[in-house]
Amino acid sequence: MKRVAFIAYYFPPLGGGGVQRSVKFVKYLPSFGYEALVVTGPAQAAGLWSPADPGLVDDVAPETRVERVDAPEPPEPSRLRFRAERWAGLPRQFSRWWVDGVAQVGAAVGGDIDLVFASMSPFETATAAARLAERLRKPWVADLRDPWALDEVSVFPTAAHRRLELRRMERSLASASAVVMNTDEAAKAVLEAVPSLASKPVVTIPNGYDDDDFVGPVPARGDSAFRIVHAGFAHTEPVAGRASRMLGGAVRGYDLMSRSHVHLLEALNVLFQRRPELRGTVEVHLAGQISQGERERIAADHVRVHGFLSHSDTIGLLRSADLLFLPMHDLPAGRRARTVPGKTYEYLASRRPILAAVPDGNARDLLAASGSAFLSRPADAGRMAQILEDQIDRARGGEQAPEPDSRLLARFERRHLTAQLAKTFDGVLGEPAAAAAPLALTTFGEPA
Repeated sequence: MKRVAFIAYYFPPLGGGGVQRSVKFVKYLPSFGYEALVVTGPAQAAGLWSPADPGLVDDVAPETRVERVDAPEPPEPSRLRFRAERWAGLPRQFSRWWVDGVAQVGAAVGGDIDLVFASMSPFETATAAARLAERLRKPWVADLRDPWALDEVSVFPTAAHRRLELRRMERSLASASAVVMNTDEAAKAVLEAVPSLASKPVVTIPNGYDDDDFVGPVPARGDSAFRIVHAGFAHTEPVAGRASRMLGGAVRGYDLMSRSHVHLLEALNVLFQRRPELRGTVEVHLAGQISQGERERIAADHVRVHGFLSHSDTIGLLRSADLLFLPMHDLPAGRRARTVPGKTYEYLASRRPILAAVPDGNARDLLAASGSAFLSRPADAGRMAQILEDQIDRARGGEQAPEPDSRLLARFERRHLTAQLAKTFDGVLGEPAAAAAPLALTTFGEPA
């Protein structure tokens, strides 16, 4: 059994979207000949991006060694310091704490490891992994859950700041033996923007779902309402200020507001005006982090705000739905999104129909091919209202809901995806199991 120093800041008992990929890789890597030595943070649940979800610890085998950076994590900077650091490009206190802590802990416990693996974000993990790999004289593999400087969701003070971050990204990944991206669009973008990476494997391994999470009957319901579920962070506050937009720090035409329930509720209002008899027959369930201000702005009897739910409770809510709502950020015509929301795969695995308000890109391609999604542009409330009406009438008429293509769905099961990661490790270590052809995945995660 080979050993991997698995660096992941987001790890149980923390919860949220950033944890799922890492914890499932750690769960299934031993099945493919790799034992993970996890190096992670202190697991202090705080803020919007690191809620507590203790139930996820059940996915970590008792024999898995988990080592934590135990030095106190620096406090969040003041608003003034945060702005100064962003504009001046100064390193954060968190960066120094995380990089130094990972290198020290990893070097102390990882003397017999074969490989270092870095799950990002935070993107400072690349520096930490490179430093640890150099100390241990072992190769390292970078896993970018999001495409770093190439992520259209990221907003910088100016276009120059984005270019500087791209250079930092290139320097940080230079010593990696392989780079893992989670969409084809992201892999294509990174090879175009950083040609120097073409000399090493750049592998696409998407996010996915775990069959184990969907075992058991669908949760029983005690109501007859048409239930619409949206799970995920509610992006209702603009993140790109006027200065960033004017100075090129934000993608032109980018709209984060559509990555929320806002246009769904607008579409329902359109539908209720056209079909007033449907009022009182529809419920919208919102599961995920949501600001207090947004809670107060939602003044609709048909909306149930759950806030953050554990992963298992979220899966149960998805499976109880009559329709799932999957929104994404809007982009200008002709530009393809480089990300696929991690929840997309669990939406599909729930085998419920999906109203997908998404731009062009891998997410739209996947959902169109699934057979269980109905597509809209991210801000097209009129189109959403029509889909809602059609699906409510379908359900009221007793017509069976469409299900996703089972062969397509199987490509995203966590065991299959972990097998692809193990193949990447084999290639880096020169194992005989590695194929001679470049290690890559075609769209939707099917082996090339």
